[in-house]
Amino acid sequence: MLSILFFIFPGPAFGIRLVNVKHLFDITGKLNAPSDVAVSADGLVYVVDGVNNQIKVFDRNGKSVSSFGRQGSGNGEFRSPLGIDIDRAGNIYIADSGNHRLQIFNRWGNYSAQIKIPPNNKKPADPTDVAVDDSRNRCYIVDNDNHHILVYDLATFKLLNTYGSPGTDKRAFRYPFFITLNKEKYLYIVDVINTRVQVLNPEGLFVAFVGGWGVEKGEFFRPKGVAVDKQGRVFVSDSYMGVIQVFDSNGNFFAVVGDPAKKAVKKFQTPVGIFIDKEMRLYVVEMFANKVSVYSIEK
Repeated sequence: MLSILFFIFPGPAFGIRLVNVKHLFDITGKLNAPSDVAVSADGLVYVVDGVNNQIKVFDRNGKSVSSFGRQGSGNGEFRSPLGIDIDRAGNIYIADSGNHRLQIFNRWGNYSAQIKIPPNNKKPADPTDVAVDDSRNRCYIVDNDNHHILVYDLATFKLLNTYGSPGTDKRAFRYPFFITLNKEKYLYIVDVINTRVQVLNPEGLFVAFVGGWGVEKGEFFRPKGVAVDKQGRVFVSDSYMGVIQVFDSNGNFFAVVGDPAKKAVKKFQTPVGIFIDKEMRLYVVEMFANKVSVYSIEK
């Protein structure tokens, strides 16, 4: 359901459209500053619990199922993991930031393999997220501190390409953080300090910018998470403003996620990673609330 209301970000006031969501439940499970979430094809919910150096697994109703990982640098161990993705077969990919690598697990959470990411000009890699393209058998790893995206072949684990460099222009980044793919496998990369989402095609060519700096509709103060629904709409969380904005498939501002009970913009507590599943459920990692809030997106 869409509605129009009067809403004020800090700054100018304006009328704004809402994409309403209905709260279903919260996932807690003794999370400590969680950062990201992903849902497998069979409906299991995987949460990156970074401070605890674990991946926690829940069923579609939020009940705890299992967990894997612990602090360390060995196989299956983590140091400040941040981002996650899951392929069609259920394999789990974790951006193990503090260990400068990507770790891969099977659907049961057993360690399978890893990609060790080398330094760039002696600067250690800082992988913060990963997106898997099953159709091309590759993955895209965000290297936050080195301001680029690394493309790896998942059959050989060889580096295929590097997209981007430090800066503010097209195909340039300043501390990119989270990434997702749409159904055409275009890359949506949260370019945090440039306060935008940058869209690239699978070959790394520039397509569009989404958003820009500011506190009004269609603008960001501190963008963090990104998800694309089956309609092609782009959802972007702003961890400072505590809102999730929605853009159309062309990158134009469309709406803000709203609370139908209050007929107001829905406020979140430090929203970071977000995910939309095939049933149009929206999963929001509220980092400082130590939870993942789950909503149905109203039609």
